[in-house]
Amino acid sequence: MFSIDDVNEMLDEIAAELPEEVFLDLNGGVSLLPETKLSSADPDGGLYTLGEYRRDQLGRYIVLYYGSICAVHGNATRRELCSKLKKLLSHELTHHLESLAGERDLEIEDKRDLDNYLRRRG
Repeated sequence: MFSIDDVNEMLDEIAAELPEEVFLDLNGGVSLLPETKLSSADPDGGLYTLGEYRRDQLGRYIVLYYGSICAVHGNATRRELCSKLKKLLSHELTHHLESLAGERDLEIEDKRDLDNYLRRRG
């Protein structure tokens, strides 16, 4: 398992590879919090929230949850975890860019995926 500092360093490296434009108006940046967050949508409490795009009175920002990332990807190699983090950050940045454009396609897709997941679990 990787420390929170290791994960933060990986995220910094990933962010440095992305075009600056994807961070436009993301005034709160990207934060890695130590918490584990369970999804409120899963009544059994087995679904983790790895990250969230937020837009509120504090502005626009992305929150990633180190505890949740470890719970889901704790046995990953460095290469595997970097790949997962890149997908996670790209996903949340897509929410950000869609928000700027007034779109909600990924939000709708996430809701559909969640509904399918919960239906399969019964």
